[in-house]
Amino acid sequence: MNPFVERHRGEISGVLSCFDRVVITGTLPDICYPQAMVGFLSYQGIRLFDYASWAEPSRDELRQNAERIAADAGLKIEFIRKSNGFRKEERIKAIIAERGDHPGLVHIFSTMETCPSYYLWYDKFEKSTSLKPTSSKCIHYYFYFIDEEFGLCYVRVPTWAPFRLQVYFNGHYWLARQLAKAGIGFRMIDNAFVHIDNLIEAQNIAESLDAKTLHEYLDRWAQDFCPSSPRLLPFRLFTGASCRLNTLPM
Repeated sequence: MNPFVERHRGEISGVLSCFDRVVITGTLPDICYPQAMVGFLSYQGIRLFDYASWAEPSRDELRQNAERIAADAGLKIEFIRKSNGFRKEERIKAIIAERGDHPGLVHIFSTMETCPSYYLWYDKFEKSTSLKPTSSKCIHYYFYFIDEEFGLCYVRVPTWAPFRLQVYFNGHYWLARQLAKAGIGFRMIDNAFVHIDNLIEAQNIAESLDAKTLHEYLDRWAQDFCPSSPRLLPFRLFTGASCRLNTLPM
């Protein structure tokens, strides 16, 4: 038994374990680390010295794609010039209060942020050239949208190789939607459940979110906001989850 739960047993009506805020990284396996990128460029007949020249067209494609998505949705991309003091969550909350919480694209931010990259390295002892990992900066696009099943989510798309995506969703929002569909009453304050009519069934529902289903959604979102370039095919998006759980364990 969790010590906190044991200590406050008389004040707790029940315990629910589920995903809270989840951040997932998506990579293209065949270019996501230096040796892989070297192999890819070699296979394509591209010199390592031309790595940047190879990446630039994909950067331009991603920018054009973001502009197209914005135009199709009747939105304007909001560029964040200074991130200090700017809270994207508060801006999104204000937009949703005005547009409503119906499914669809909510807003797009663009901002200059740090991203992983590679630099050219010459080993004078081995007399060979390779790529080494480094960090750089590029424009990132944040696509905030409301999904019918997962609620408010975002996909962050960088515009520089190796194009490492970031996807966010809130497990509490997902569970709230499933409880509503199952006809189970509940009450939330901000992001926290403070009452659920049927905790046992709620726990069963929380545990029903399996990796296969999640991957189907991740693949769809990645394709929606970062469609695969023919220059990168046939690479697959690989996702690895990094979850922050704020709910108490059983």
